[in-house]
Order: sequence, then structure tokens, then C-alpha cells
Amino acid sequence: MARARAAIRKAAVWDSGNRSLSFDNVDSNSFVYRNPHAFYQSYLEMERRLKVYVYDEGELPIMHDGPCKNLYTIEGRFIHEIEHGPSKFRTRDPSHAHVYFMPFSVTRMVKYLYNPGSYNVTPLRQFTSDYVDVISTKYPFWNTTQGSDHFMLACHDWGSYASEGNSNLYNKSIRALCNANSSEGFNPQKDVSLPEIYLYDGNISPKLLSVPPSTTPRPKLAFFAGGLHGPIRQILLEHWKNRDPEIQVHEYLPKGIDYYSMMLQSKFCLCPSGYEVASPRVVEAVYAECVPVILSENYVLPFSDVLKWEAFSIQVEVEEIPRLKEILTAVSDENYASLIKGIRAVRRHFVLNRPAKKFDAFHMILHSVWLRRLNLKLE
Repeated sequence: MARARAAIRKAAVWDSGNRSLSFDNVDSNSFVYRNPHAFYQSYLEMERRLKVYVYDEGELPIMHDGPCKNLYTIEGRFIHEIEHGPSKFRTRDPSHAHVYFMPFSVTRMVKYLYNPGSYNVTPLRQFTSDYVDVISTKYPFWNTTQGSDHFMLACHDWGSYASEGNSNLYNKSIRALCNANSSEGFNPQKDVSLPEIYLYDGNISPKLLSVPPSTTPRPKLAFFAGGLHGPIRQILLEHWKNRDPEIQVHEYLPKGIDYYSMMLQSKFCLCPSGYEVASPRVVEAVYAECVPVILSENYVLPFSDVLKWEAFSIQVEVEEIPRLKEILTAVSDENYASLIKGIRAVRRHFVLNRPAKKFDAFHMILHSVWLRRLNLKLE
């Protein structure tokens, strides 16, 4: 790992004019990365070296499985890919591993352990507590590092609550979470922000697979439709619901209007947080080539240790929501074209493939874990 760190640091300071990068048009798309040379070298080092041990302990349906469609798709898809896909990262020998994966699904915990309406998350905490007791008793690896080289993955909003079942899991382990709220214990130095990828039937909607060319006019300036969840959406709806035909803001879509069609007709897609910070609209906007407008507080954006989100999205402070139209209309045609170019460059990083492909969401998640295991920041 020391060699990997040295190679990445060396790449980070090399002048881009002295080196030709050879991964899929990175030269033309380098503006979307914080340091394209460091990222590329880090990715190569990950492919060359990273080994993940997946604990066998635990039984279905909570362990070794998870949802592979709908809102929490990423939980099941990651577990299935690392356990059953043609992944070269998995090792059966724990002594050769750099990181140890705990393959439980918080979504399945909620389904099978939670009493609906009780708001009692103690059973989730107890499950993770018992699980850590099992692996720490059977193996030496958790106790050797106090769990700092172990990682969990959860897209359900209550992933953080489940991790509270063990203090070291919460404070020291790598927690890959969709609910990446820095005001609720998410620590970007050690934790990983997951993109929330809503695949209704397990696949990207056909409407988002073939996006109209950039020359096709988009008659709407901005679009949002969603329930009144949390204070930010309330502010958005109070100021813009039914106020301006160019800014289409709905609590519920009118009958006969299709959600994805509206995205494809809009230049900007508004992505306000609900009760939790993450929103599937961010990834859907990327698929639709509709510039995401992030309306959130304390949200650590996915893969932000690698990606420059300002190259393909706009972040608007909550107090600036009344000025949304002014802010969006001030984006020049040149800047808008650059944002669309950025979206096209990063799209592959937000796609879940079967099987996984280089630089896709599965590999970007692993790369985020890899960086935290290296304790290295790409600058």
C-alpha cells in the first residue's frame, strides 16, 4: 500500500502536458475531476492491488442479499456483485485482504426486524451489535484494528442508526451511506457517500437511455415534483408551486404528465433534500442530461473526493431559493453547454451495470473505500 500511495502522489504532481492519460477521453473530460492524473493512477492501483474479504457469517434474508430494484437498489446490487460477480477484488483468504466487507442489508433489517410505526430502531442496532460480536470472536481482524479496515454499505435512511449498534463501527469503520449528512455523524474523512440510484424494475428507464441531442430545445427552465418531505421542500413549494410556467414545481404531478418526460424537457432539475439529505433525483437528472440543482444542507455529495460537482451541477443555498429563477437564468449558454458536457463525462460513474464495468458506480464505490483505506486525499 505504501507503493500505491507513492505512485498516486507522484501522479498528482505531474504536469498534465507531460503525460498522456489513456482512459476513455480523460484529457477532454479532465475538468470534471479534482486531479485526473491522481484519480487515474489511484484507480489503476486499486485494480492492481485491492483485495476485499467478504464475511461468510450470517443467513438470508438480511445477510448476503438486498434489494436489487426500487429506491435502495444499490444495497443488493453491490452485495451481489462483490459476492457473485466476476470481481477480481474478492479474496477468500482474509489474511490477504486490505478491507473486510460486512454484507448485511439495512433495508432488509427494516423489513424483517422493525415494527412499523414504532420508530424503534433498537432491533437494527442490536443486529449489528450481535454481528460484530460474532466476527470479532471468530476472527482476529476486527479486534486488531478496532474495525477501521472494515466497511458496511447501506442506502436506507436508517443506515447510520444501524451502525450505532457498535461504537467502533460508527466511529472508526468505513460506512458507505446514501444518507451522507455531515450534521448527523457522517464523516467524509472515513465514510463514503453513495449515490441514491432508483431503478424501478432494476433497470434505467428506457426514456433515459436515449436522451435527445443537445440541439433539441428544452422549453422548461426548471422542474421538480415530489412530496412535502422536510423543511427544504416546503420552502421550495411555498415560493414556486404554481407561480411561474418556466419553473415547474409540483407536489404531485398533474394527471397525464410523465415525470421523466418533464425532466427531458427541462434545462435544470431541482434536487431538494427531503427528510434526509440524499435524493434519487440527482442521478436521474444526470441520466436525463438535466443539470442537477442541489438544494440541500450538510450533504456530502457522492464521489466528491474525485469529482468536481461544480463542473456538472449547480448548488443553491436554501436561503437563495426565492431567487431560483434569477440564478438559473444568469447561467450563460456557454456555461450551460459546459455543464452538459460535464454530465456526459460523469454519467458512467453513476450507472450500475450487470456485470460491473470499469469506472461505473460499483467501481467508484470500491475506489472511495480504497482511498479511505489508503488514508489518502486526491488533490
